[in-house]
Order: sequence, then structure tokens, then C-alpha cells
Amino acid sequence: MGKPDGFLLYSRREDSERACAERINDYDEIRLCSKTEERRKQASRCMNCGVPYCQSAIRLSGMVTGCPLHNLIPEWNDQIYRGNDEHALRRLLKTNPFPEFTGRVCPALCEKACINGYDGEPVTVRDNERFLSDTGFANNLIRAEEIPVRTAKKAAVIGSGPAGLAVAYRLNQRGHHVTVYERSGKPGGLLMYGIPNMKLDKKVVERRISLMAEEGIRFITGVSAGKDISLAELQEEYDAVILACGASQARMPDLEGIENTKGVIRAITYLSETTRSLPGLPEISAAGRNVVILGGGDTGNDCLATAIRQKCTSAVQIEMMPSPPKERRENNPWPEWPKVLKTDYGQEEAICLYGNDPRIWSTTLTNLITEDGALKAVETAKIHFEEGRPVISEERDILPCDLLIIAAGFTGCETELPLSAGIELSRRNTVASKENSYASNISGIFSCGDMHRGASLVVWAIREGLECAVEVDEWLMGYTNLI
Repeated sequence: MGKPDGFLLYSRREDSERACAERINDYDEIRLCSKTEERRKQASRCMNCGVPYCQSAIRLSGMVTGCPLHNLIPEWNDQIYRGNDEHALRRLLKTNPFPEFTGRVCPALCEKACINGYDGEPVTVRDNERFLSDTGFANNLIRAEEIPVRTAKKAAVIGSGPAGLAVAYRLNQRGHHVTVYERSGKPGGLLMYGIPNMKLDKKVVERRISLMAEEGIRFITGVSAGKDISLAELQEEYDAVILACGASQARMPDLEGIENTKGVIRAITYLSETTRSLPGLPEISAAGRNVVILGGGDTGNDCLATAIRQKCTSAVQIEMMPSPPKERRENNPWPEWPKVLKTDYGQEEAICLYGNDPRIWSTTLTNLITEDGALKAVETAKIHFEEGRPVISEERDILPCDLLIIAAGFTGCETELPLSAGIELSRRNTVASKENSYASNISGIFSCGDMHRGASLVVWAIREGLECAVEVDEWLMGYTNLI
């Protein structure tokens, strides 16, 4: 513990953000890195706990708190404070191969478990992590590494999101020959197309892909497994096949005619098409339109921020659940995940632009109002829960809407590929496997990430990819030295 009184001397200071009035006019990253001196102060606030909950990933009251990657957070915070950035980076990379991603988009489960959060403000772990990764790239400390020994084994990874990249990275480091198939035009999956550029600059993703390709991983884009190439063909060519295709099957509200109504779009389609069209407008744009977003979570917030940048006329988010409290309740103590109100960057921008919070709580859609097949407005109703069951009010409100974005979550993976090969799915529409395993019911085929776990966080996808690689390696070699 480099500075025993650091948490007493310094207040929490996060990386600053660009002003709302400026950033809503472009898609550049909104967060600005603090100066090195400030990062050292923030790292000195770490208390180096004897039992660091920040790196625990323990489940409390049904929710995980602490880092799923078990990052050695107290160790590298101490080294940041002491100015040993290279050593700090090595300790970070020991558990996390992609800190440039998690340092930007992770909701920081580690910070929610930081003991400083018990009666004060937690350490800025996520910002410190980004500082290390950015410093590492700037000083050529993160670079392509030569793989000294190669095996004769070949593995195919289907999908290049965070899970696919993680499993490919680790299998390649082991010495196996890895090929990644991606149906889109560029690798990166969710990182490239599902997360807006203002949260994760695509140059950051492309930089990592370039490093992995330099290290020997082959990326094949524009090829859809199950259509352009069958799983049987892949099994014939490769010793192992890993499915990391995500969980992109969107949950749609049960409203008559919604699939055929002009002006209704799924969130993942809206976000990915926007990224593909940058710096221009996508085919379906929010420009000059009244936007309603169904869903108040992270994806809904990303859609809100995107619509604002496209100069929508108005934008609201509809959230079925009631507004969380602003502060922890007594039945939600530290170190549980704090069930408190979060106002994210998109909502902050809406407040700045329109003067009010865009979220409408305890509300659901009840009807679409159309004209000649095109959406003109939506009908809503208040909703509350009795004994866990939703009760919809009889009163109705009408909101002007000519673009409805569905961001109500996901119902699992797209089923065409696994079912075509006889791969069993769970009741949650994910690839079924035994507990603590990533193997499917078909020998030599594995799955990881959202396709295995269900829709989740980038950090969980990375963990699943790393763990899956261990199981694949053992299956290929009869033993593993990746643990």
C-alpha cells in the first residue's frame, strides 16, 4: 500500500467528459483522459485491502459484484501510484487481454465492491485501467508478440465479438492455429457495431485486430457460418470449432403489426447501421423525427445518444420498471451491486438539450398508431406490479412517434446455425452445456460469451472466452497449461 492515507487526502475524480453542447455534434469519444499526476493520486486512494472484494466477482442477492476477470487491482493501483506504469500494465495484462475495451465500456463491477464505497466514494478503477492501456499503447508496451512454439492443431472461432476475440487470443498464445470467421464486413462484432463510437472509438478495435492478425490469427470477414459455410465443413477442416456468435435475437413487444410497421427498428440494427454509415447518416435515421425508445438500459441509452447526434426532434425512453432510488436502501448494503438511479451520458445529453430527463418510468407500450402503414404515434399505459405480476392501467397516453427503437433486451442467440448442426439449446435459447463447461453436445464444438451465457457484459464475454480456451486446449491436447 503505497500511500496509507491516500483515500483520506484525495477525493474521487473521474476522467472528465466533453461538454454536452460540443459532443452532441459528433461521434468522437466523450471521455477525456486525466493527466498522469491525477491518475497517480487516484490510484493512491486504493487501500490494498487484505480481502479485496474489487477482484472477487462474488454473487450477492442474485447479482455479481467485483471483477469477473479477477484483475489484480490493488497491485496495479499501487504501481501506478509509485510511477511503475510498465509493471502495473503487466499485472493488468496477466488477467485481462483487452484493457482498452473494458477501460472504456465496462460498468465497473470492481468499483461497486471497492471498500471505499462503504462510507465514501470508490477508487476510479476503470479510469486507472484505461490510463494503463492508453499509456501502454503510446509507449509501445502493448505490441504484437511472436508465438515461439506452434502446435499442429487448428481451431475455428465463429464470431469476433469480445468472447470470440478472447478465445482466439488465448488459443493463439498457446500455439494453436486460429481462424476467426465474421459475417460482417469488419471484425469486432459487438465492439465494432453494437457499441457507439462515442463510447468506444472503432480505431481502438481496429488496432487490437491488427495486433492479433500480426500475431498469427487469421480473420475471414463477410462469411456467415451456416450459410456460406456449414458447420460440417468447418469440423472437417478444423480440430475444434468455437461458437461465439452473441445473443442478438431481440425481444419484441407483443403488438399487432409491429413487424411490418414502417418506422420500427431493432436497437442492434439501428446502432450497427449508424456505425457502418459514419460519418454520414444511415438509411434509417432519427433526423427530424420524434423518437421513442422502448427500454431504459445501456442499449436504450446508446440509442438515445445516437438519435440526439442525428438531430432528432424529440426523444423519450420508456421503461417498464419504476425509477430506482437515488441512494442505496437499507436492504441493498455494500458490497452488493447498488440498485440506484444511474443517469448515463445519453440521458445527460437529453437533459442538456431538452431540459428534462427523457425516461418515462413504470410505462409500457399498448398500441401503435399508424397511417398508411407508417408509424405516427404510440399509445402507452402506466404499469405496476402486484405480487410480482404486471398490472396495466386502463388510462392511456399518446406520444408522437415516427421512429420506434426496440431496446427491450434479447431472447438468446440466433438459432439457425446451432439447430442446423443438431446442437442442443437451453430454455434460455443459448447453447446448452454442462455446468462449468463450454462444450456443446456435439464433440469438438464449443460455445462461449453471450451465445453460451445469454446477453451480458463485455467483461463477462472476455472471461468466458478465456475460460473456454482452457477447455478447448485440454480437449485438443489431452492436457492444458493455460490455467
